[in-house]
Amino acid sequence: MSRRCHTAGTGCATTMRATVAHPAARRDLDDARPILVVDDDAKIIQLVRAYLEREGFAVIHARDGREALEAAREHDPRLVVLDLMLPEIDGLAVTRALRADSSVPILMLSARGTTADRVLGINEGADDYLPKPFSPAELVVRVKAILRRTERSDHASEPLRHRDLTIDPDRHEVTRAGAPISLTRAEFRLLLALVRANGRTLSRESLLDALYGEADAAVLDRTVDVYVRRLREKLGDDADSPRYVMTVRGVGYRAAGGPD
Repeated sequence: MSRRCHTAGTGCATTMRATVAHPAARRDLDDARPILVVDDDAKIIQLVRAYLEREGFAVIHARDGREALEAAREHDPRLVVLDLMLPEIDGLAVTRALRADSSVPILMLSARGTTADRVLGINEGADDYLPKPFSPAELVVRVKAILRRTERSDHASEPLRHRDLTIDPDRHEVTRAGAPISLTRAEFRLLLALVRANGRTLSRESLLDALYGEADAAVLDRTVDVYVRRLREKLGDDADSPRYVMTVRGVGYRAAGGPD
């Protein structure tokens, strides 16, 4: 375990072992990988860790962006709670670095809670955004909701095909003409929902349910548009002449090329 991964007690490994043994972990959680909490405020770290550990989560933390990336590489966290304003490397840069080779879920925290800031965080790859000051109980609820979305296993099924795309729901893999395409979990869920609709137009509300689940409230209306834009970029799709994802103005989106 890295010494730069700050934890209470005698060290990161000791904290993780003690936390995983919590009864709640046996009851609800079956993944011993830790949640990484990144904030330069020691009081926030202590508060968030206390609430997460009470629910049976293993927790490690870092106090700047550089430490966060080191901890992520070393410990393969299950989820990252990431403050936007960090010393060394800020939260947006950390998010971009993580997204370069990982789909780890990210819950972004920030004292800047405007719509523009939230959209920016989502556009960079965050799965959810919680403005400061926040309720630690709400943070735990959001963490659990993100994990339910991202760790829910699909029923065994054959890969789906749309034009030259092959989508494997079980492996969470997408290839185009045999070449792999790296998508985040949210982008994958969005593409899967569109292709499974068999050409039907899906409203933004329906797509938000696919991304976030019905239990998740206060989701930005523009979230779907942000994810569609990112998905198109990775697929090499053109919004004006779409091959994969078509905009149905005033309604939502559908897989291009199928019946309406």
